[in-house]
Amino acid sequence: MARLNISAWAIRRPVPPLVLFMVLIALGVFSFQQLPVMRFPNIDIPVVQVTITQAGAAPSELETQVTKRVEDAIAGVPGVKHITSTIVEGSSTTLVEFHLESPVDRAVNDVKDAIARIRSELPRTIDEPITQRLDVEGLPIVTYSASAPSMTPEELSWFVDDTVARALQSVGGVSKVERVGGVDREIRVALDPDRLLALGITAGDVNRQLRATQVDVAGGRGEIGGREQAIRTLAGKQTIEDLAKTMIALPGGRAVRLDTLGTITDSIEEPRTYAELNGEPVVAFAITRSKGASDVAVAEGVAKKLEELKRLYPDVEIKQIDSTVEYTLGVYHATIKTLLEGAVLAILVVFVFLRDLRATVIAAIALPLSVFPTFFAMDAIGFSLNMVSLLAITIVTGILVDDAIVEIENIVRHIRMGKSAYRAALEAADEIGLAVIAITTTIIAVFSPVSFMGGIAGQYFKQFGLTVAIAVFFSLLVARLITPLLSAYFMRADESHSDREGWLLRIYTRLVAWSVRHRFLTVGLGLLIFAGSIASMQLLPSAFLPQEDNGRIMLAVELPPGSRLEDTQKLTRLLTERISARPEVTSVFVNGGQVLGSGAEVRKATLVIRLVPRSERELSQEAVKKAIARDLERIPDIRYWFLMENGQRSFQMVVTGRDGEAVNKAAAEITSQMKQLPMLALPVSTAELDRPELRVIPDSERASMVGVTTEAIAEAVRIATIGDVGPALAKFTVGDRQIPIRVQLKEEARADPQVLESLRVATASGGAVPLSSVATFETAQGPTSIDRYDRARRVILGADLVDGAPLGEAVEAVRNLPAAKNLPEGVELKQFGDAEIMGEVFASFGEAMAAGLMMVYAVLVLLFGRFLQPVTILFSLPLSIGGAIFALILTQKPISLPVVIGILMLMGIVTKNAIMLVDFALESMERGVPRTDAIIDAGRKRARPIIMTTIAMCGGMLPSALALDSGGEFRSPMAIAVIGGLISSTVLSLVFVPAVFVLMDEIGQWLWRLFSRFIEKADEEPTGPSEPSAVQPDVRRGDPQEAETVSPLLAPHPAAAE
Repeated sequence: MARLNISAWAIRRPVPPLVLFMVLIALGVFSFQQLPVMRFPNIDIPVVQVTITQAGAAPSELETQVTKRVEDAIAGVPGVKHITSTIVEGSSTTLVEFHLESPVDRAVNDVKDAIARIRSELPRTIDEPITQRLDVEGLPIVTYSASAPSMTPEELSWFVDDTVARALQSVGGVSKVERVGGVDREIRVALDPDRLLALGITAGDVNRQLRATQVDVAGGRGEIGGREQAIRTLAGKQTIEDLAKTMIALPGGRAVRLDTLGTITDSIEEPRTYAELNGEPVVAFAITRSKGASDVAVAEGVAKKLEELKRLYPDVEIKQIDSTVEYTLGVYHATIKTLLEGAVLAILVVFVFLRDLRATVIAAIALPLSVFPTFFAMDAIGFSLNMVSLLAITIVTGILVDDAIVEIENIVRHIRMGKSAYRAALEAADEIGLAVIAITTTIIAVFSPVSFMGGIAGQYFKQFGLTVAIAVFFSLLVARLITPLLSAYFMRADESHSDREGWLLRIYTRLVAWSVRHRFLTVGLGLLIFAGSIASMQLLPSAFLPQEDNGRIMLAVELPPGSRLEDTQKLTRLLTERISARPEVTSVFVNGGQVLGSGAEVRKATLVIRLVPRSERELSQEAVKKAIARDLERIPDIRYWFLMENGQRSFQMVVTGRDGEAVNKAAAEITSQMKQLPMLALPVSTAELDRPELRVIPDSERASMVGVTTEAIAEAVRIATIGDVGPALAKFTVGDRQIPIRVQLKEEARADPQVLESLRVATASGGAVPLSSVATFETAQGPTSIDRYDRARRVILGADLVDGAPLGEAVEAVRNLPAAKNLPEGVELKQFGDAEIMGEVFASFGEAMAAGLMMVYAVLVLLFGRFLQPVTILFSLPLSIGGAIFALILTQKPISLPVVIGILMLMGIVTKNAIMLVDFALESMERGVPRTDAIIDAGRKRARPIIMTTIAMCGGMLPSALALDSGGEFRSPMAIAVIGGLISSTVLSLVFVPAVFVLMDEIGQWLWRLFSRFIEKADEEPTGPSEPSAVQPDVRRGDPQEAETVSPLLAPHPAAAE
């Protein structure tokens, strides 16, 4: 049965393949323009957030009364993987992570139902629980500031909340516009405690009366005069003056005006956060994109809309203060530039080796013909241009011209044998066809399992494996359809070229002959090299991700417990002044009152430091961090640390246990000992320092005698000091806005304990008694915040890695600390953050590699119809490991995620050399050439295309290895590993593979002699005179598994005869 020769069909019928690729190119160009550009691929991790607030509640109370009940209710929901809770003053936030296969919408509904079932068990004074889905890509992509000298802070804040937010939400792809800093308008009723005491009324009574009277409500329906009317009851006051005249009822049937009890002002809510840019107060707003939208398109749309707003409101200055889009765009442009540079280098290699301009042009055409259809396929299956898919496109730069080079080199060799270009294209394409298909299917087999990895790694790398597989598949189509077609019609015979062997080739031929004669020694040496490579892996440390220089530093600072917002503001202004003085810094944005990834507290702040572009500064981002840290060391009474983009630290581990005291103590000891480790800087634990508290202890006996409840005491104190909870506040209507009316004692009264003791509390009989008569006051300490993980107390140990120290080494060093080895009973030290993900990712890649190897072997067995010779091809894999390790040691790079990707890539491409040798040798043996002569001739004939494709691939990788542009830190280790592995594999496989080939053939003969007597001969009738019988005598030496039956796949082709 003749082998299907698709290249011959394309040469004889050139129109269909040309039309096919014209359509694919057109679709690819269109799709490329449509593909969204984003930093990371869209991933679906089912995470649900439950937030419960209770004004003024201490963390320890919330943990017992709210958080533990919520966690217990959620724990029974199907599919829950982890439950994480963060409790700060007045707020409990619980994050529920589900297994990846759980449907997100069902997860949200299940959690809502679980909360609804326990709602009656939660305190009455909490706000309604908010349950919502949390998107992983929910971090802001761009942040702007607004400032206007002619506006008050409240007017500017409302301008952002109303005008700006409404305008930006009309931009396609904008999910959320969130204000940072600024203030909220509020009507403040500041009561005089002496007046309240004299008139016998409490702050709670005033608040309740205002809420009952200051309201407009529906009143029914009337039909007066034969027409229907709506009846409304309107009691809401229209001005502050009218509100001040409101009569407040007193005990004994008396009444007084509200303004006689205190002052009424149109003011602002008590600030708990603030925003500053370069030391100046601003109102900032952060924009988050919706799922699947392009970062770049959203940022451009937002910028365009803001330009329109600037024209409409010239007195408001709006400017960009932070953006992750610039770096994303930089990575995108750098990848496209690297792709073009790599392509140029690969094409130069073709010209240098073949010295044929027509052949070079045909090789150059292969790249766009492969890449653009890949963009069409990516668009069709919903992929985007992100760091992962762009990485895939970068690494296939060299591979895409490989197949074309192999085809063209073989055609050129046939032309130089005196054949016409048409005949050379027909015969050479047929001769090399199986090798090209085997090379491509091997790469597809290696990369496909990566797209089906489990866990979070699988979500991120789904686009990676499939993008490589798609691009390589299109390169196969180009190599089998377009390259032979163009070669047949456009190449010319060149008489000036001689086909004489050079001195290098003659030396190589003698070396191969020696290795085949001493095959046992050669194979033993190869195994020794592999063992040495594996042993040398121990010399390399392990890390997760290389450090990137994206020109953006995030610094978290924390003051001692009990510090006020004014203290935090004073400190951040000092820090801004010092940091801004550095020549590398362009701006410092302060988000006061919170740390990313942690709860909101007035004593914390996050500083976002923007640096000048990398090309314009002498110091790297890491060096600037060190300089800032040295500067901050001299400031007393602060804790500070650097954050990564995701709000975590570069090194994190977690101490967990049921006993909070034991967990805190163990964490403190480990943190103290971590300071002595040279690879860690700024170790900080989240075991919060206790804050001062003023505790009200009710006297249950006396309180019960007068009918005062604990809830009444707490309400009296809460309303007097901070006002009632949000939903219970009266509202003041201004136009289309409702502004809360907050009733509380004047602020200076909060600083006087005697005033608090004299507060009146309502009794069961309708009277009121002083607070001091039913309760005592004492000062104490309590936690500022509480962290919980899987229903146990948690403390996170965080630190920065010094000079890019490997994460694996740091984890091992912390585990070996005395405090970590002698933990109390019930307390555990676990991996967390990047350390935990690193273990998962490396394990997933290990499984993907094993699956890839099995698929490669299966594909090779199917293509070659033999079970032993694919082992020869797989022997080239271990020969590449040593080169990759040596290149990494030489450049001082640890084994990180990009290196693992590089080694995975090596598994796909280094088999190319062996496939070309084995395929040629088997073809020769089918024509009756002796085995040893066949493999030596294969080495001689295939040495040039093997070296050409290797140098072309190294050339394609070189721009990535040099890491000159944005995102280069990630691509560089991968490219270095691939280049090192390719060079070593090429050099070694040219010598070792022939010896292994002969050895495997001998093993095959021995196995045939051993087991052939158990195998029946095939007995089939010939199907026609033109088709040779499947049963024919063995016409070759070697691989006697098929001595009786020659596979139709390997039957000689008439065109292959020389």
